[in-house]
Amino acid sequence: MMISLRRSKRLSIGRIIAVAIAAIALGSSAAEAGLGQPSPWEIKLQESATPVMDNVTWFHNFLLWLITGITLFVLALLVVVVMRFNAKSHPVPSRTTHNTLVEVAWTLIPVLILVAIAVPSFRLLFQQLDVPKADLTIKVTGNQWNWNFSYPDDKIDFTSIMLTDEERAKITPTPPRLLAVDNEVVVPVNRVVRVQVTSNDVIHSFAVPSFGIKVDAIPGRLNETWFKATKEGRYYGQCSELCGKDHAFMPVVVRVVSDDDYTTWKKQVAAAPGNSTVASTAASTR
Repeated sequence: MMISLRRSKRLSIGRIIAVAIAAIALGSSAAEAGLGQPSPWEIKLQESATPVMDNVTWFHNFLLWLITGITLFVLALLVVVVMRFNAKSHPVPSRTTHNTLVEVAWTLIPVLILVAIAVPSFRLLFQQLDVPKADLTIKVTGNQWNWNFSYPDDKIDFTSIMLTDEERAKITPTPPRLLAVDNEVVVPVNRVVRVQVTSNDVIHSFAVPSFGIKVDAIPGRLNETWFKATKEGRYYGQCSELCGKDHAFMPVVVRVVSDDDYTTWKKQVAAAPGNSTVASTAASTR
């Protein structure tokens, strides 16, 4: 009876492990399917679409392996201490108080680890903050609870508001829930876009994960960031600062298109009687 119980327990544990492995495998495949948006079972960063996000992803993976190695090393040390230095296996305690080699090692190794982290960290920080010469400038203004986008060089100005479920259902393919908007930000591929961010009321935060950008929108202050999208498509983001009751309903959609499509979009907007018609223009070019 005991043998059968043990066997059934082993089988149950085996089934749990198999299900967990299958779930991780399915999650990985599902995560890879989404471009510019969150995916079911996603346990990693969104797919990169800019050089900055490429480096963010590399730095994240580098730190993950480094932390994993440190954790396993510390765990091994704890196991050695528990197994070797206990009253049963080591009845006479050691009276050693100093070990020069160990003391030098536990001082020098953490310093080297911090240097290994600091060098790519500072390089990434510099890349994020050093805005190169821009091909296009977009001013973003946060409101409770929507975004206003302005293209100063092209005299384009519009407000982006989240679509309702009924409005989403009319679009094919149906965009993600709580992320689709009536007016999408349109930018050309492989062009440097400077994003200037501010707010009219409270602190918001403009974030697009696939671009590796997240910058606070603060009243009375103009912050800026930049991106250079290398892949065409739609990229979704959200306000990432708790800004009030409708904080969860402030999505951002950036549509990256070819140079020709971007020129066509600008001509359509310019031909419209006013920027208030950008919504219908954007919808017609989806």
